[in-house]
Amino acid sequence: MNNFLENKYYQESSVFTPENLLREARRQKQLDSCEIPNICILDPDGDLVEYLLRTNQANLNKCWACYHTKLYSFKHKTYEFGIVGCVVGSSFAVLVAEELFASGCQLLISVTSAGIINPPHNNSRFILIEQTIRDEGTSYHYLPPQEDASINKNLLDKLINQYKETPLSIESGTSWTTDAPFRETISAIEFAKNKNVTCVEMEAAALYAFAKVKNKNIICFAHLTNTMAQSEGDFEKGEEMGSLDTLDLIYHTAKILTSEK
Repeated sequence: MNNFLENKYYQESSVFTPENLLREARRQKQLDSCEIPNICILDPDGDLVEYLLRTNQANLNKCWACYHTKLYSFKHKTYEFGIVGCVVGSSFAVLVAEELFASGCQLLISVTSAGIINPPHNNSRFILIEQTIRDEGTSYHYLPPQEDASINKNLLDKLINQYKETPLSIESGTSWTTDAPFRETISAIEFAKNKNVTCVEMEAAALYAFAKVKNKNIICFAHLTNTMAQSEGDFEKGEEMGSLDTLDLIYHTAKILTSEK
């Protein structure tokens, strides 16, 4: 049996690059070469994008040359953000992340729905994902199996120290990143519980692996919205499908990370 992990050359550059892909996309779409907002959001559920469009707060960004998605720009308080919706799963999230950073993004924030494994101590609805269990494939194209896919420690320390000065209720925790949500078996969930995992989602491990290797600023949050639909009434996210709370989270995170030292 072939082991795909044996065929990885982690120090070797890729022939196919996001810069070259975007160059050809701009040519075919006849787009100008211009930069997107410095701070971008991945919205896997798409609820925040839908809310911003419905309330006329977001506009299509004409600098975005991605073949697969649409980038919208919006302003919230003092910050301009770019946002891409419905980027679900590790491979799709990293594909878009690579293209975002190649297009001018400097800070990427992902806020994804997650299933609860071990409830957080203070019943926070949002978890800053600190560590991950790598149960997907994309991270292994960036990092060897023995390395952790985790948040940059400097970013973590700054956020944890300053969140207490905000109205946010948030904890850090470990997430299980899976490629197969409908294979979350009893045994797999028990394994995650015993590892003190807080939640399960589909993007963080791959995004953190990419961030570590390419030295990019990526923050992954889990919005704890469900218990894997084991009871009716699951997947409730709050007012406007959690969009208002998510905007507060994004704003305070951006403020902490972009403030002058």
